[in-house]
Amino acid sequence: MEHRRLGHSGLHVSTLCLGTMTFGEADDTSFMHGVGCDEATSFAIMDQALDAGINFFDTADVYGQDGLSERVIGRWFAARGRRDEVVLATKFRFRMRPGPNGTGASRRRIVEAAEASLRRLQTDRIDLYQIHMQDTGTPEEETLRALDDLVRASKVHYLGASNYAAYRLVESLWASDVDKLARFVAFQAQYSLLVRDLEREHVPVCTRHGLGLLPWSPLVGGFLSGKYRQGQQAPAAPA
Repeated sequence: MEHRRLGHSGLHVSTLCLGTMTFGEADDTSFMHGVGCDEATSFAIMDQALDAGINFFDTADVYGQDGLSERVIGRWFAARGRRDEVVLATKFRFRMRPGPNGTGASRRRIVEAAEASLRRLQTDRIDLYQIHMQDTGTPEEETLRALDDLVRASKVHYLGASNYAAYRLVESLWASDVDKLARFVAFQAQYSLLVRDLEREHVPVCTRHGLGLLPWSPLVGGFLSGKYRQGQQAPAAPA
């Protein structure tokens, strides 16, 4: 397995990242109901990935329900004792509880979300903490200051953004430089042979500012995996 530095940081990650969105079996109140794998299968996937040299695991508090994916990973850390071998990435931003402060990227929300993720993941630090999408209702400086405080407290090592508009990403990097705050080292967004919108603005931004580019859904939900054939009916969903 090849490993590379993540953007202009000193952190080395495998060129393949293990996405864990489907870890755990969510009930019918979740958008992930019926597409997840059980805990034993999740454990086996993580075992094999790490043994194959994939040291980069990506999750989010919203995956599953009530932090289900994070909780599965946390139990795997506790059972296997291999936390130090993993570069752990998780995300915050989307709604995790009712009420006006149960979503977004305000200082209060970020601190609450980070502490909750640390508990679920059964760890004392998050290697790459990513905002899942920009929050236009919160000043970017407020978001960055709260994230910078987490870095200074060693609860988070590196910062990243996901699904940002290119202009917002540049503004965020500029604010970090001007205010001497920890800056994003990576950008995560959908990118594949079919979905290439990033090449217009985001890829040049990442190249210019030294951000590691983390594509999600590189096989377009399986469309590019080879399991679909022209003129044939799509495979049936599992019962």
